[in-house]
Amino acid sequence: MTVIAIDGTFASGKGTLAKRLSAHYGLAHLDTGKLYRAVAKIILDKGLDPGSADDCAAAALNITPDILSDPALKSGPVGAAASKVAIHSQVREALLKYQRDFAARGAVLDGRDIGTVICPDADVKLYVDAEPAERAKRRHEELVSYGEDISYETVLEQLKERDFRDANREIAPLRPAQDAHLIDTTNLSIERAFDAAVQVIDAVLAAKTAK
Repeated sequence: MTVIAIDGTFASGKGTLAKRLSAHYGLAHLDTGKLYRAVAKIILDKGLDPGSADDCAAAALNITPDILSDPALKSGPVGAAASKVAIHSQVREALLKYQRDFAARGAVLDGRDIGTVICPDADVKLYVDAEPAERAKRRHEELVSYGEDISYETVLEQLKERDFRDANREIAPLRPAQDAHLIDTTNLSIERAFDAAVQVIDAVLAAKTAK
């Protein structure tokens, strides 16, 4: 079964791209970031500390399909807490089996450690990125559309802080896998990003088939 691993920075467009690719190739899709946001929401709803590894690990074992479809997972506070939750090794261990079992059926997974940790043997690996200013612009527009009152400058500052945490955490830091193909979406529409990704994926799969 084909496994496509998509990693990348926050608000780079990797989630939208992953959904388009899953539909194109007829594969299931898992936004692994939602797992961490679900843990964060459980923690916030209970008034607990995202810095508590034990509490976060316990929350990770209580994720249900219902919470993964909760629109509140896209909110700013939940997103910020998710980045803090994700640094705990206990949380990552609790979610590892879930992600690998999902991938075993053939899937497109997007996140921050798919090609490096979750599915190191994925058939195709992509790394999606964009300039911070452009990503902050996209995220600000998204949050405003949800009715949140937040400035672009605040979003940019939070995004840079999140980038730093993701890239410098001790467990599974965000970085491209050695064999990942980079797609920079700074100046790309979703259509052009999708076309670029399909070109890469088709070429890699064709080369594997030819061996």
